Amino acid sequence: MSDRPRGATIRRDAGLYGYERALRRAGLSPVAGVDEAGRGACAGPLVAAAAILPEGKAGLIPELADSKLLTAKARERCYAQVVKRALAWSVVVVEPAECDRMGMHVANIEALRRALARLDVRPAYVLTDGFPVDGLGVPGLAMWKGDRVAACISAASVIAKVTRDRLMMQQHELWPDYDFATHKGYITAEHTEALTEHGPCPIHRMRFVNVRRAAGLVDEEPLSLEPQLEIDLETLEETSR
Repeated sequence: MSDRPRGATIRRDAGLYGYERALRRAGLSPVAGVDEAGRGACAGPLVAAAAILPEGKAGLIPELADSKLLTAKARERCYAQVVKRALAWSVVVVEPAECDRMGMHVANIEALRRALARLDVRPAYVLTDGFPVDGLGVPGLAMWKGDRVAACISAASVIAKVTRDRLMMQQHELWPDYDFATHKGYITAEHTEALTEHGPCPIHRMRFVNVRRAAGLVDEEPLSLEPQLEIDLETLEETSR
């Protein structure tokens, strides 16, 4: 991923749409944003999304913000507006077994690549939330807390979060003992209690330490240290609603 292009100066008070406006002034348009939902969950799929918003008033989405800062109802309203107004959008679902096979970080990067590859409109520049993604064929920038400072990333975060929440509601119907409808597969006291009582179900990610413990596999050599780190980070940075 490259640095911000020369001439793309962004004021601190430019707001959520400032990065896209600056990149367009630098001749880099359209701009795509990508983000994921479910990286830190120990159950359910990883979902990645990409979005390109149009210029002008058509691209101004009411209530748009980082999906984690919105209520469930506000996310649904934003989702409807994003998919209606976007020049292009896409979503990719990576099932738990594939997450286990690749490891969460590799699965995350691959999901972001796939989401961008599925866009009907080829972007001239890509903004990613947090992680740099190589091999895109176009320049881009990884942004810390990008879903809070760039509209196209916020739009992608809303698509990913709403899609994943809907999928977890479906999984709740299949596995009601775990209450996926409430916590969406993230670590909570209630989820931990259900894991302890019932053990893992088919949509739990076996690379996560707490899932392996519930399955009685803690004495085996861990597949990765990454899951335990993700549980800690998720508790601090991401909440399910």
